[in-house]
Amino acid sequence: MTLTKRQKVEDYLESIHSQDSTLRAFITVMDTEARRDADLFDKKLQDGHQLSPAGGLVISIKDNIDVAGIPTTCGSSAEFHTLPKYDAEVSARLRNAGAILIGKVNLHEFAFGGTTQNPHHGLCKNPWDKTRIPGGSSGGSGVSVAARMCDASLGSDTGGSIRIPAALNGVTGLRPTVGRVSNRGSTPVSPRFDTIGPLGRDVATVAAVYEAIAGYDANDNISVKCPVDSFAAAIGNGVDGLCIGIPESFFYEDIDAEIGHAMESAIKIFAQLGVKIKKINLSRAKDTQGLMTPMLLADAAFFHKTKLENPNSGIGLDIRERMMIGYNTTGLQYASSNRAKENWTRDVSNIFNEVDAIITPTVSFAAPSAEKSSGMISTTKDLTRLTFVWSFAEVPAMSIPCGFTSEGLPMGLQLIGPWWKESTLFALGHSFQQETDFHLCKPNKLC
Repeated sequence: MTLTKRQKVEDYLESIHSQDSTLRAFITVMDTEARRDADLFDKKLQDGHQLSPAGGLVISIKDNIDVAGIPTTCGSSAEFHTLPKYDAEVSARLRNAGAILIGKVNLHEFAFGGTTQNPHHGLCKNPWDKTRIPGGSSGGSGVSVAARMCDASLGSDTGGSIRIPAALNGVTGLRPTVGRVSNRGSTPVSPRFDTIGPLGRDVATVAAVYEAIAGYDANDNISVKCPVDSFAAAIGNGVDGLCIGIPESFFYEDIDAEIGHAMESAIKIFAQLGVKIKKINLSRAKDTQGLMTPMLLADAAFFHKTKLENPNSGIGLDIRERMMIGYNTTGLQYASSNRAKENWTRDVSNIFNEVDAIITPTVSFAAPSAEKSSGMISTTKDLTRLTFVWSFAEVPAMSIPCGFTSEGLPMGLQLIGPWWKESTLFALGHSFQQETDFHLCKPNKLC
Protein backbone atom coordinates (compact mmCIF):
# COMPACT_ATOMS: atom_id res chain seq x y z
CA MET A 1 0.00 0.00 0.00
CA THR A 2 1.28 3.48 -0.91
CA LEU A 3 2.01 5.67 2.09
CA THR A 4 -0.15 8.80 2.10
CA LYS A 5 1.50 12.14 2.77
CA ARG A 6 -0.54 12.42 5.96
CA GLN A 7 0.92 9.12 7.16
CA LYS A 8 4.37 10.27 6.18
CA VAL A 9 3.93 13.50 8.15
CA GLU A 10 2.75 11.54 11.18
CA ASP A 11 5.86 9.34 10.96
CA TYR A 12 8.10 12.40 10.79
CA LEU A 13 6.30 14.09 13.68
CA GLU A 14 6.79 10.94 15.75
CA SER A 15 10.48 11.00 14.85
CA ILE A 16 10.72 14.64 15.92
CA HIS A 17 8.91 14.12 19.19
CA SER A 18 10.93 11.01 20.07
CA GLN A 19 14.38 12.42 19.25
CA ASP A 20 14.37 16.16 19.41
CA SER A 21 14.50 16.63 23.16
CA THR A 22 18.06 15.32 22.76
CA LEU A 23 19.08 16.48 19.27
CA ARG A 24 17.54 19.97 19.52
CA ALA A 25 17.15 20.31 15.76
CA PHE A 26 13.77 22.10 15.84
CA ILE A 27 12.83 25.47 17.28
CA THR A 28 9.16 25.41 16.17
CA VAL A 29 7.30 22.27 15.06
CA MET A 30 4.40 23.06 12.71
CA ASP A 31 2.26 20.03 13.58
CA THR A 32 -1.12 21.49 12.66
CA GLU A 33 0.06 23.16 9.46
CA ALA A 34 1.91 20.06 8.25
CA ARG A 35 -1.11 17.80 8.81
CA ARG A 36 -3.40 20.27 7.03
CA ASP A 37 -1.09 20.59 4.01
CA ALA A 38 -0.56 16.82 3.84
CA ASP A 39 -4.33 16.27 3.73
CA LEU A 40 -4.64 18.88 0.97
CA PHE A 41 -1.89 17.16 -1.01
CA ASP A 42 -3.51 13.74 -0.65
CA LYS A 43 -6.80 15.20 -1.88
CA LYS A 44 -5.09 16.72 -4.94
CA LEU A 45 -3.42 13.39 -5.62
CA GLN A 46 -6.77 11.60 -5.51
CA ASP A 47 -8.24 14.21 -7.88
CA GLY A 48 -5.49 13.58 -10.43
CA HIS A 49 -3.68 16.93 -10.21
CA GLN A 50 -0.34 17.31 -12.01
CA LEU A 51 2.43 17.39 -9.40
CA SER A 52 5.90 18.95 -9.41
CA PRO A 53 9.06 17.01 -8.42
CA ALA A 54 8.98 18.76 -5.02
CA GLY A 55 5.29 18.02 -4.51
CA GLY A 56 4.68 16.09 -1.30
CA LEU A 57 8.21 16.50 0.06
CA VAL A 58 8.21 17.24 3.78
CA ILE A 59 10.60 20.11 4.41
CA SER A 60 12.05 21.92 7.43
CA ILE A 61 13.08 25.58 7.18
CA LYS A 62 16.12 27.20 8.78
CA ASP A 63 14.82 29.73 11.27
CA ASN A 64 16.30 32.79 9.57
CA ILE A 65 13.86 32.28 6.66
CA ASP A 66 10.32 33.61 7.06
CA VAL A 67 7.22 31.45 7.12
CA ALA A 68 4.01 33.46 7.47
CA GLY A 69 2.49 33.30 10.95
CA ILE A 70 5.42 31.37 12.45
CA PRO A 71 8.02 33.22 14.57
CA THR A 72 11.38 33.85 12.92
CA THR A 73 13.90 33.62 15.75
CA CYS A 74 17.22 33.61 13.85
CA GLY A 75 18.32 31.41 16.74
CA SER A 76 18.45 34.53 18.91
CA SER A 77 16.99 35.66 22.23
CA ALA A 78 13.28 36.52 22.42
CA GLU A 79 13.77 40.29 22.06
CA PHE A 80 14.91 39.82 18.46
CA HIS A 81 12.11 37.47 17.32
CA THR A 82 9.68 38.60 14.61
CA LEU A 83 6.28 37.31 13.46
CA PRO A 84 6.22 37.65 9.67
CA LYS A 85 2.97 38.31 7.85
CA TYR A 86 4.30 36.88 4.60
CA ASP A 87 6.31 33.89 3.45
CA ALA A 88 9.85 34.39 2.25
CA GLU A 89 9.97 33.98 -1.51
CA VAL A 90 11.48 30.49 -1.17
CA SER A 91 8.82 29.41 1.35
CA ALA A 92 6.08 30.63 -1.00
CA ARG A 93 7.63 28.78 -3.94
CA LEU A 94 7.82 25.56 -1.94
CA ARG A 95 4.14 25.83 -1.03
CA ASN A 96 3.25 26.54 -4.66
CA ALA A 97 5.17 23.40 -5.65
CA GLY A 98 3.12 21.32 -3.20
CA ALA A 99 5.81 20.84 -0.54
CA ILE A 100 4.77 20.38 3.09
CA LEU A 101 6.52 22.59 5.66
CA ILE A 102 6.96 20.78 8.98
CA GLY A 103 8.82 23.32 11.10
CA LYS A 104 11.58 25.86 11.71
CA VAL A 105 14.97 24.45 12.65
CA ASN A 106 17.87 25.43 14.87
CA LEU A 107 20.89 27.36 13.69
CA HIS A 108 23.92 29.14 15.02
CA GLU A 109 22.64 32.46 16.35
CA PHE A 110 22.05 34.89 13.46
CA ALA A 111 23.61 32.25 11.16
CA PHE A 112 26.96 33.53 12.35
CA GLY A 113 29.00 30.52 13.38
CA GLY A 114 29.84 26.95 12.46
CA THR A 115 28.86 24.93 15.54
CA THR A 116 25.08 25.44 16.19
CA GLN A 117 25.75 25.32 19.91
CA ASN A 118 22.88 27.69 20.47
CA PRO A 119 22.54 29.22 23.96
CA HIS A 120 18.93 30.31 23.38
CA HIS A 121 17.34 27.25 21.74
CA GLY A 122 19.55 24.35 22.75
CA LEU A 123 22.88 22.80 21.86
CA CYS A 124 22.18 21.03 18.56
CA LYS A 125 23.75 17.55 18.48
CA ASN A 126 25.05 15.35 15.72
CA PRO A 127 22.80 12.25 15.36
CA TRP A 128 25.80 10.05 14.45
CA ASP A 129 27.45 10.83 17.80
CA LYS A 130 25.61 13.07 20.22
CA THR A 131 28.84 14.24 21.85
CA ARG A 132 29.76 15.94 18.57
CA ILE A 133 28.58 19.10 16.82
CA PRO A 134 26.46 19.06 13.65
CA GLY A 135 28.31 21.99 12.07
CA GLY A 136 26.62 25.21 11.13
CA SER A 137 25.20 27.55 10.77
CA SER A 138 22.46 25.34 9.27
CA GLY A 139 23.02 22.67 11.91
CA GLY A 140 19.32 22.00 12.54
CA SER A 141 18.79 21.55 8.80
CA GLY A 142 21.50 18.91 8.56
CA VAL A 143 20.31 17.08 11.68
CA SER A 144 16.62 17.12 10.74
CA VAL A 145 17.42 15.45 7.39
CA ALA A 146 19.98 12.96 8.76
CA ALA A 147 17.77 11.92 11.69
CA ARG A 148 14.80 11.24 9.38
CA MET A 149 12.65 14.09 10.70
CA CYS A 150 11.87 15.33 7.17
CA ASP A 151 12.71 14.69 3.51
CA ALA A 152 14.68 17.87 3.01
CA SER A 153 15.49 21.24 4.53
CA LEU A 154 16.22 24.78 3.44
CA GLY A 155 19.42 26.26 4.82
CA SER A 156 21.47 29.33 4.01
CA ASP A 157 25.14 29.47 3.09
CA THR A 158 27.47 32.44 3.37
CA GLY A 159 30.83 30.78 3.93
CA GLY A 160 29.85 27.11 4.16
CA SER A 161 26.70 26.96 6.27
CA ILE A 162 24.91 24.41 4.06
CA ARG A 163 27.88 22.35 2.94
CA ILE A 164 29.47 21.90 6.39
CA PRO A 165 26.34 20.45 8.10
CA ALA A 166 25.78 18.30 5.01
CA ALA A 167 29.27 16.82 5.32
CA LEU A 168 29.22 16.36 9.10
CA ASN A 169 25.73 14.79 9.11
CA GLY A 170 26.09 12.53 6.07
CA VAL A 171 23.58 14.26 3.78
CA THR A 172 23.67 16.20 0.51
CA GLY A 173 23.67 20.00 0.50
CA LEU A 174 23.82 22.58 -2.30
CA ARG A 175 25.04 26.16 -2.20
CA PRO A 176 23.65 27.63 -5.45
CA THR A 177 25.24 30.40 -7.50
CA VAL A 178 24.68 33.74 -5.75
CA GLY A 179 21.62 35.30 -7.41
CA ARG A 180 20.11 31.98 -8.48
CA VAL A 181 17.73 31.73 -5.48
CA SER A 182 15.89 34.68 -3.94
CA ASN A 183 17.02 35.75 -0.46
CA ARG A 184 13.95 37.96 0.03
CA GLY A 185 12.37 37.23 3.39
CA SER A 186 15.53 35.90 5.03
CA THR A 187 17.78 37.59 7.58
CA PRO A 188 21.18 38.29 6.02
CA VAL A 189 24.74 37.71 7.13
CA SER A 190 26.43 39.23 4.07
CA PRO A 191 24.15 40.06 1.12
CA ARG A 192 27.20 39.86 -1.14
CA PHE A 193 27.77 36.17 -0.36
CA ASP A 194 24.48 34.82 1.08
CA THR A 195 22.40 32.26 -0.73
CA ILE A 196 19.57 29.93 0.31
CA GLY A 197 19.83 26.29 -0.73
CA PRO A 198 18.49 22.78 -0.06
CA LEU A 199 19.74 19.84 1.98
CA GLY A 200 18.42 16.31 1.41
CA ARG A 201 19.46 12.71 1.76
CA ASP A 202 20.34 12.41 -1.92
CA VAL A 203 21.06 14.51 -4.99
CA ALA A 204 17.68 13.81 -6.60
CA THR A 205 15.81 15.26 -3.60
CA VAL A 206 18.10 18.29 -3.44
CA ALA A 207 17.59 18.89 -7.17
CA ALA A 208 13.79 18.70 -6.78
CA VAL A 209 13.80 21.32 -4.02
CA TYR A 210 16.28 23.47 -5.92
CA GLU A 211 14.10 23.51 -9.04
CA ALA A 212 11.14 24.62 -6.91
CA ILE A 213 12.96 27.61 -5.39
CA ALA A 214 15.39 28.66 -8.14
CA GLY A 215 14.63 31.41 -10.63
CA TYR A 216 14.43 35.17 -10.96
CA ASP A 217 12.73 37.35 -8.34
CA ALA A 218 12.29 40.93 -9.56
CA ASN A 219 11.85 42.13 -5.99
CA ASP A 220 15.17 40.78 -4.75
CA ASN A 221 18.26 42.93 -5.32
CA ILE A 222 20.67 40.01 -5.71
CA SER A 223 18.48 37.95 -8.04
CA VAL A 224 19.74 37.36 -11.59
CA LYS A 225 17.57 36.41 -14.56
CA CYS A 226 19.14 33.24 -15.93
CA PRO A 227 17.48 30.03 -17.18
CA VAL A 228 17.38 27.11 -14.71
CA ASP A 229 18.60 23.83 -16.20
CA SER A 230 16.53 20.76 -15.32
CA PHE A 231 17.81 17.82 -13.29
CA ALA A 232 16.18 15.35 -15.67
CA ALA A 233 18.03 16.83 -18.64
CA ALA A 234 21.31 16.86 -16.71
CA ILE A 235 21.24 13.19 -15.75
CA GLY A 236 19.97 12.29 -19.20
CA ASN A 237 23.16 13.72 -20.68
CA GLY A 238 25.29 11.55 -18.38
CA VAL A 239 28.80 12.32 -17.17
CA ASP A 240 30.97 10.42 -19.66
CA GLY A 241 33.48 12.89 -21.07
CA LEU A 242 33.07 15.55 -18.39
CA CYS A 243 36.32 16.77 -16.87
CA ILE A 244 36.89 17.20 -13.11
CA GLY A 245 39.81 19.24 -11.81
CA ILE A 246 41.85 18.21 -8.77
CA PRO A 247 43.77 21.12 -7.21
CA GLU A 248 47.44 20.30 -6.75
CA SER A 249 47.87 22.33 -3.57
CA PHE A 250 46.02 23.51 -0.44
CA PHE A 251 42.76 21.52 -0.67
CA TYR A 252 44.35 18.14 -0.07
CA GLU A 253 46.89 19.40 2.46
CA ASP A 254 46.31 19.17 6.23
CA ILE A 255 43.33 16.84 5.91
CA ASP A 256 42.68 13.76 8.03
CA ALA A 257 44.10 10.58 6.49
CA GLU A 258 40.70 8.86 6.33
CA ILE A 259 39.25 11.79 4.39
CA GLY A 260 42.21 11.64 2.03
CA HIS A 261 41.58 7.94 1.39
CA ALA A 262 37.86 8.57 0.84
CA MET A 263 38.65 11.27 -1.70
CA GLU A 264 41.02 8.94 -3.58
CA SER A 265 38.29 6.31 -3.76
CA ALA A 266 35.71 8.85 -4.93
CA ILE A 267 37.98 10.11 -7.70
CA LYS A 268 38.50 6.52 -8.90
CA ILE A 269 34.72 6.04 -9.07
CA PHE A 270 34.33 9.17 -11.20
CA ALA A 271 37.11 7.94 -13.49
CA GLN A 272 35.32 4.58 -13.86
CA LEU A 273 32.19 6.50 -14.90
CA GLY A 274 34.11 7.99 -17.81
CA VAL A 275 34.92 11.33 -16.20
CA LYS A 276 38.28 12.79 -17.17
CA ILE A 277 40.51 13.76 -14.25
CA LYS A 278 42.89 16.70 -14.57
CA LYS A 279 45.34 18.30 -12.16
CA ILE A 280 44.79 22.05 -11.80
CA ASN A 281 46.61 24.92 -10.13
CA LEU A 282 44.81 27.43 -7.90
CA SER A 283 47.74 28.94 -6.06
CA ARG A 284 45.77 31.84 -4.54
CA ALA A 285 43.26 29.52 -2.84
CA LYS A 286 45.22 29.38 0.42
CA ASP A 287 44.74 33.12 0.98
CA THR A 288 41.05 33.43 0.18
CA GLN A 289 39.59 32.68 3.61
CA GLY A 290 41.56 35.45 5.25
CA LEU A 291 40.74 37.83 2.42
CA MET A 292 36.99 37.15 2.40
CA THR A 293 36.62 37.39 6.18
CA PRO A 294 36.81 41.22 6.51
CA MET A 295 34.03 41.68 3.94
CA LEU A 296 31.76 39.06 5.49
CA LEU A 297 32.25 40.26 9.08
CA ALA A 298 31.85 43.93 8.17
CA ASP A 299 28.61 43.22 6.28
CA ALA A 300 27.22 41.33 9.29
CA ALA A 301 28.30 44.06 11.71
CA PHE A 302 26.59 46.69 9.57
CA PHE A 303 23.29 44.82 9.67
CA HIS A 304 23.52 44.24 13.44
CA LYS A 305 25.06 47.65 14.25
CA THR A 306 22.37 48.69 16.74
CA LYS A 307 22.69 45.45 18.71
CA LEU A 308 26.47 45.71 18.82
CA GLU A 309 26.34 49.29 20.08
CA ASN A 310 24.06 48.28 22.97
CA PRO A 311 26.16 46.35 25.51
CA ASN A 312 22.96 45.13 27.20
CA SER A 313 21.36 43.62 24.11
CA GLY A 314 20.66 39.90 24.28
CA ILE A 315 23.08 38.96 21.52
CA GLY A 316 25.27 35.97 22.44
CA LEU A 317 28.79 36.71 23.64
CA ASP A 318 30.45 34.51 20.99
CA ILE A 319 28.47 36.28 18.27
CA ARG A 320 29.29 39.73 19.65
CA GLU A 321 33.00 38.91 19.80
CA ARG A 322 33.11 37.77 16.17
CA MET A 323 30.90 40.59 14.85
CA MET A 324 33.00 43.22 16.60
CA ILE A 325 35.89 42.19 14.37
CA GLY A 326 33.72 43.28 11.46
CA TYR A 327 32.58 46.41 13.30
CA ASN A 328 36.23 47.48 13.55
CA THR A 329 37.15 46.57 9.96
CA THR A 330 38.44 49.63 8.11
CA GLY A 331 37.42 50.83 4.68
CA LEU A 332 40.92 50.11 3.45
CA GLN A 333 40.66 46.49 4.62
CA TYR A 334 37.28 46.12 2.91
CA ALA A 335 38.63 47.61 -0.34
CA SER A 336 41.67 45.34 -0.22
CA SER A 337 39.40 42.31 0.12
CA ASN A 338 37.32 43.52 -2.81
CA ARG A 339 40.39 43.71 -5.05
CA ALA A 340 41.43 40.22 -3.92
CA LYS A 341 37.94 38.94 -4.76
CA GLU A 342 38.29 40.26 -8.31
CA ASN A 343 41.62 38.45 -8.72
CA TRP A 344 40.26 35.20 -7.30
CA THR A 345 37.13 35.32 -9.45
CA ARG A 346 39.32 35.69 -12.54
CA ASP A 347 41.44 32.70 -11.44
CA VAL A 348 38.34 30.55 -11.00
CA SER A 349 36.88 31.68 -14.33
CA ASN A 350 40.10 30.72 -16.10
CA ILE A 351 40.12 27.27 -14.49
CA PHE A 352 36.55 26.62 -15.65
CA ASN A 353 37.77 27.12 -19.20
CA GLU A 354 39.75 23.90 -18.61
CA VAL A 355 37.39 21.74 -16.52
CA ASP A 356 33.65 21.23 -16.00
CA ALA A 357 33.87 20.87 -12.22
CA ILE A 358 36.34 20.73 -9.34
CA ILE A 359 36.45 18.15 -6.54
CA THR A 360 37.77 18.72 -3.01
CA PRO A 361 36.93 17.58 0.52
CA THR A 362 34.13 19.62 2.07
CA VAL A 363 35.69 19.70 5.53
CA SER A 364 39.20 18.44 6.30
CA PHE A 365 38.03 16.44 9.34
CA ALA A 366 34.93 14.65 10.65
CA ALA A 367 32.57 16.20 13.19
CA PRO A 368 34.56 17.38 16.23
CA SER A 369 33.34 16.95 19.78
CA ALA A 370 31.33 19.72 21.38
CA GLU A 371 33.96 19.90 24.10
CA LYS A 372 36.71 20.65 21.56
CA SER A 373 34.49 23.19 19.76
CA SER A 374 34.01 25.65 22.63
CA GLY A 375 36.18 28.23 20.86
CA MET A 376 33.57 29.22 18.29
CA ILE A 377 35.76 31.57 16.26
CA SER A 378 38.64 29.13 15.85
CA THR A 379 36.32 26.15 15.23
CA THR A 380 34.37 28.07 12.59
CA LYS A 381 37.63 29.10 10.90
CA ASP A 382 38.77 25.46 10.76
CA LEU A 383 35.39 24.19 9.49
CA THR A 384 35.17 26.77 6.70
CA ARG A 385 38.76 26.46 5.44
CA LEU A 386 37.71 24.59 2.27
CA THR A 387 34.29 26.22 1.76
CA PHE A 388 34.98 29.97 2.03
CA VAL A 389 37.12 29.58 -1.08
CA TRP A 390 34.11 28.96 -3.32
CA SER A 391 31.82 31.43 -1.56
CA PHE A 392 34.40 34.13 -2.37
CA ALA A 393 33.89 33.41 -6.09
CA GLU A 394 30.07 33.06 -5.69
CA VAL A 395 30.04 29.78 -7.65
CA PRO A 396 27.77 26.78 -6.93
CA ALA A 397 29.14 24.04 -4.69
CA MET A 398 27.58 20.82 -3.41
CA SER A 399 28.61 18.46 -0.61
CA ILE A 400 27.71 14.77 -0.89
CA PRO A 401 28.53 11.83 1.43
CA CYS A 402 31.67 9.93 0.42
CA GLY A 403 32.26 7.50 3.30
CA PHE A 404 32.65 7.01 7.04
CA THR A 405 35.56 7.19 9.41
CA SER A 406 36.62 4.23 11.55
CA GLU A 407 34.47 5.79 14.30
CA GLY A 408 31.40 5.74 12.06
CA LEU A 409 31.32 9.47 11.35
CA PRO A 410 30.27 10.76 7.91
CA MET A 411 32.71 12.38 5.48
CA GLY A 412 31.76 14.65 2.58
CA LEU A 413 33.23 15.55 -0.78
CA GLN A 414 32.62 18.91 -2.42
CA LEU A 415 31.82 19.36 -6.11
CA ILE A 416 32.22 22.90 -7.46
CA GLY A 417 30.94 24.13 -10.81
CA PRO A 418 30.96 27.27 -12.96
CA TRP A 419 28.40 29.99 -12.35
CA TRP A 420 24.81 28.82 -13.13
CA LYS A 421 25.90 25.20 -13.75
CA GLU A 422 24.20 23.52 -10.80
CA SER A 423 22.97 20.92 -13.28
CA THR A 424 26.53 19.71 -13.87
CA LEU A 425 26.95 19.14 -10.14
CA PHE A 426 23.65 17.25 -10.03
CA ALA A 427 24.70 14.99 -12.91
CA LEU A 428 28.05 14.19 -11.28
CA GLY A 429 26.63 13.76 -7.79
CA HIS A 430 23.71 11.61 -8.91
CA SER A 431 26.02 9.36 -10.93
CA PHE A 432 28.27 8.95 -7.89
CA GLN A 433 25.29 8.05 -5.71
CA GLN A 434 24.17 5.44 -8.25
CA GLU A 435 27.50 3.69 -7.60
CA THR A 436 27.67 4.13 -3.80
CA ASP A 437 25.33 3.74 -0.83
CA PHE A 438 26.77 6.27 1.64
CA HIS A 439 23.70 8.48 1.24
CA LEU A 440 21.42 5.58 2.23
CA CYS A 441 23.00 5.06 5.64
CA LYS A 442 21.22 6.07 8.82
CA PRO A 443 22.77 7.31 12.06
CA ASN A 444 23.85 4.41 14.28
CA LYS A 445 22.87 1.98 11.54
CA LEU A 446 25.48 1.91 8.82
CA CYS A 447 24.71 0.27 5.46
